[in-house]
Amino acid sequence: MIWEKRGFQFSILLLLAFVWGSSFILMKIGLKSFSPEQAGALRILLASLALLPLSIRNLKSLQKKDLKSLLIAGFIGSFFPAFLFMKAETQINSSLAGMLNSLTPVFTLLVGLLFHKTEIRWMQVAGLTLGLLGASGLIVAGEGFSLGAVNNYAFYIVLATCFYAISINQIKAKLGHLSGIQVTSLSFLFIGPVALIYLLTTDLASVAANSAWPVHLLALATLAIVGTAAAMLLMNTLIRHSTAVAASSVTYIIPVFAILWGVLDGEKITLLHLLCMGLILSGVYLISRKHIHHKGPKV
Repeated sequence: MIWEKRGFQFSILLLLAFVWGSSFILMKIGLKSFSPEQAGALRILLASLALLPLSIRNLKSLQKKDLKSLLIAGFIGSFFPAFLFMKAETQINSSLAGMLNSLTPVFTLLVGLLFHKTEIRWMQVAGLTLGLLGASGLIVAGEGFSLGAVNNYAFYIVLATCFYAISINQIKAKLGHLSGIQVTSLSFLFIGPVALIYLLTTDLASVAANSAWPVHLLALATLAIVGTAAAMLLMNTLIRHSTAVAASSVTYIIPVFAILWGVLDGEKITLLHLLCMGLILSGVYLISRKHIHHKGPKV
């Protein structure tokens, strides 16, 4: 099967890295007219609508035993991170957001270790340490990236990467019998209505104050359909045919595209940025260098 081939998996990782690396600049554009809460809700709602035909088609595959895991995949893996990233980007630039997103494999290993009986080696401990040191450096850099300050908004992204890790491990451990299309479409079926209800409680009239709001809505629609719906279909399929940590390693490459978009948008990248990102990526490399074995049976 083509999904089992390492070369094809790497191609999918590159595609996902480009799509998600571009997502940060789309968030930044969308936030010019919409509040973080509106932008997050729109992202989930529009992605759910794009996936609705698949959701309806796969309803017959929905089983009671999968409900908890699908809710975790939907709310923990997509819904809450959408809001966390939007909130974070009101105070930090898209390049830094992309760098911090590289923590996902670090937390994927930690969650696997704590809850899914994943064995850990000294090299992975070293990787965890390097990754967390790099993230701490980016967070402590704060506003203007001068040491001594703390940018609290960076913690929103750290929390989002923790949520991603929980979802990735849950999908790998409990939903291996479902296809990536089934996992994605069914999980978004639950979170779409919640996003709509929440969106209707916000002040949508204030959006019209910015005459360019249709352009900003288009950016969010692109983010939702391409960066969320289509990308999650690919990611959840990849998780099914790879290890949890290997699938999450897409975040190795995301910062490259996030930084390129940031530079094009006039964002300042400093040596401290690059050093901290180097620590994170070195840590992720050590974590994923060897295949991870499980004490329990494979699911």
